[in-house]
Amino acid sequence: MPKWVPCKRRDFIAKLKRLGFDAPEPGGRHWYMRHASFTLALPSNSEYSIPQVRMLIREIESGLGISISIARWENL
Repeated sequence: MPKWVPCKRRDFIAKLKRLGFDAPEPGGRHWYMRHASFTLALPSNSEYSIPQVRMLIREIESGLGISISIARWENL
């Protein structure tokens, strides 16, 4: 069974694009990515820790109403 691992920011953005998010756009202190009416703020650090990745994925799941398993995330 796969484990959660840290993720580089550019890899995280690429996976979000495969989920259907638009390209990142600037705005204030953070960059944002949109999927229809849902907007996700991206932290500016170059690598996301495991707790940060899990928190962002939970936010995506609640905003889009989908479930993202570890296996699905790794295959994106």
